[in-house]
Amino acid sequence: MKYEILRILKEKSMEYVSGERLSEILGVSRTAVWKCINELKKEGYVIESVSKKGYKLETSPDILNEFEIGHGLNTSIIGRQIHYFKSIDSTNNYAKKAAQEGCEEGTVIVADAQTSGRGRLGRSWESKEDSGIWMSVVLRPYIAPEDVQIMTLAASVAVVAALKSVAGVDAGIKWPNDIIIGGRKVCGILTEMSTEMDRVNYLVLGIGININQKKEDFPEELRNTAISLKAYMAENNMSVANIKRSDIIKIVLLELEKQYENMKRRNTEEIINKWRENSVTIGRKVKIIYKNVEYEGTAKDVTDDGKLIVHCSDGVTREISSGEVSVRGIMGN
Repeated sequence: MKYEILRILKEKSMEYVSGERLSEILGVSRTAVWKCINELKKEGYVIESVSKKGYKLETSPDILNEFEIGHGLNTSIIGRQIHYFKSIDSTNNYAKKAAQEGCEEGTVIVADAQTSGRGRLGRSWESKEDSGIWMSVVLRPYIAPEDVQIMTLAASVAVVAALKSVAGVDAGIKWPNDIIIGGRKVCGILTEMSTEMDRVNYLVLGIGININQKKEDFPEELRNTAISLKAYMAENNMSVANIKRSDIIKIVLLELEKQYENMKRRNTEEIINKWRENSVTIGRKVKIIYKNVEYEGTAKDVTDDGKLIVHCSDGVTREISSGEVSVRGIMGN
């Protein structure tokens, strides 16, 4: 019931709503309304209470729950089912299990903390409580396994759009799945799937975005290569007062759905073009590492299905799939 009250207060954010009116709408006593208001205040919502006027929502805290993420989310598929956890081993693990058990397409798993978060190539991902956005999205595209890489690029495009929209930062994409601000990594994307021969049963997009960490919160060996959104904004004298993780999530999901619809219509050109516009890899010297083999060259472009085109120093132009390959800028990220 408290979230029904919160929904009403958000929708009437410019005016007071009386306790009597809330009790009439919800069919409960004014005492029950008062108790819910106090619960919301304890969660961090600033609600003004004025005698003979009622209640007015002043500000909402930077907290995650199904209500904050779902309220105002204007999507048709992605995010219509949201599962929130205070702590979980891995949102990708939970999403894969949910997909195997038949959850609906577009189901989103969000956690405040992960105890076993991970990125590409089996690397661990620091996911402390309240420090970032740790979420996974379940999709069921009718595509061949070799075409899945385009969805990683689509997710990258969605995250960049959200960071630019909410925070106004100049974010870029390092192929295939890293989001970079100020030359440092702020987000990683892990794509996992279940396949049968020539089709995908389900696809899980795991997205981890560093939001609230201070520089000293990162392990010392990562402080020159990783950053959080708010740490970057503080370095650049940008206000972080209105940055809320739920707002970023909503735009990521909305933009992801737009690009997913493009993919389903086989309109991958828009995804690729938006990825190119935001790429920090194209035109740079890179090192390709696959098992024990290394190549150096210049990243030239991406193919229509998301492979990186690299003109290598041995004179061979190679098309690189993400898979088990690591691509590094020779001068850093």
